[in-house]
Amino acid sequence: MPNQEPPAPASNPDENVRSRRSRWLTWGERILTGAILLFVAYRLGPQLGALTGVGPDLGRAPVYEFVALDGLDVRSADLVGRVVVLNFWATWCGPCKLEMPSLQSLHEDRGGDGVVVLGLATDVGGASAVEGFLAEREISYPVGRATTAHRQAFGGINAIPTTFLIDKRGVVRHRVVGYFAPPALRLAVRRLLAEEATDSTNAGTTAFR
Repeated sequence: MPNQEPPAPASNPDENVRSRRSRWLTWGERILTGAILLFVAYRLGPQLGALTGVGPDLGRAPVYEFVALDGLDVRSADLVGRVVVLNFWATWCGPCKLEMPSLQSLHEDRGGDGVVVLGLATDVGGASAVEGFLAEREISYPVGRATTAHRQAFGGINAIPTTFLIDKRGVVRHRVVGYFAPPALRLAVRRLLAEEATDSTNAGTTAFR
């Protein structure tokens, strides 16, 4: 009799199911990993831009003013020639609480060098809760209440905290949504301080210390 090929082993339905499931899991993991990387890049991109100085110059020169809770009048026109760090925040915001000590430290360390740290609280309700919050944490930089006009002046605030770094000309150079890591903040401020203002003679005389 002629030699016959041995019959091919019958496919195992369970193995086929496991194989398909493995392929689907592999693709699912790839998609999830890609989504996570995109999210991380979206959140950390502005921080890296502030850290390295590489990133978009937003080009907006917002005009704003407010009366701080301690009675100080704050006007953008008076801040030409200084580097401004303006932070939108709220008392109920966890990341805001985490970054406020670094903002206070920056205010204390670099206020004499031409750095102005400002806060705009987005809390709804009376000022007493905000004042108590600031007093408890010994926050001494000027803080006012955010209004619709303030939000519009900065192109809309969709999440908090949101921090703007404004150069000596009054132009927004960086916007960071979420917790602003202190090393990135400090390096960005140092870099903006090293730049020359268009007209440093217009620097305001308002005391911020």
